[in-house]
Amino acid sequence: MVSAPTRDSGSAAAPRPPRADRIAPRTHRRRPSDITLKTTMALTGIAFAGFVFVHMIGNLKVYFGQDEFDHYAHWLRTLLQPLVPYSGVLWILRIVLLASLIAHVVAAFLLTRRARAARGPHRRAGLGVRTLPARTMLVTGIVLLAFVVFHILDLTTGTSPVASSEFVDTTRETSHAYGNLVASFERWPVAVFYIVVMLLLGMHLVHGIWSVVHDLGGTGRRLRQCGAVIAGVVAVAVTVGNVSIPIAVLTGVVS
Repeated sequence: MVSAPTRDSGSAAAPRPPRADRIAPRTHRRRPSDITLKTTMALTGIAFAGFVFVHMIGNLKVYFGQDEFDHYAHWLRTLLQPLVPYSGVLWILRIVLLASLIAHVVAAFLLTRRARAARGPHRRAGLGVRTLPARTMLVTGIVLLAFVVFHILDLTTGTSPVASSEFVDTTRETSHAYGNLVASFERWPVAVFYIVVMLLLGMHLVHGIWSVVHDLGGTGRRLRQCGAVIAGVVAVAVTVGNVSIPIAVLTGVVS
């Protein structure tokens, strides 16, 4: 009678598969999708473009004289009182603007990094030549974010050494917005810096507004052409309007 083969007692035992309850669950950090990031960029870009356009129109009141400009600044600070505290609406807008810019820049950074990772070390053929505004969107976005902080320290809080030494705090009864603006732009380095940033802002707007149409799903030819026209008009209007103010101060037109 042949006995069944026995396992060599000296051989190593085959490893047992791990039990399910012994396997530590893997945690995966969910990343925002490209669609989420592009939508974030589009919505925050619309908010930013709308803000700078309305802000530019308000700033043009400086050409109507000191009383008109100071009255406009005082009206903004008392807007919706007593529902909100003094200057409450302005600070809400500033906080929303800063948050939108931060979200905008972060989304742009993540999309740029993903695009470079997907492309690899070699540039793919057939992408075409991108325009200067398209190539510098991330850089101009970071510059604009830094400028917003500088602008608040200069003309809102009057924080030294950013603000002019002639800065006068605004009270509930009086507004010194006109005098503070003139005193700031009488410093030619600040005026030149402001002009350069406004040119960068125009570049950012002309490509950003046009991209919003695509990011929100607009693929029709006429729709994209309409977006390009709107982008050009808004960018030129904002740039020319804002750049004219420091030039007017430096040349003595506004004083």
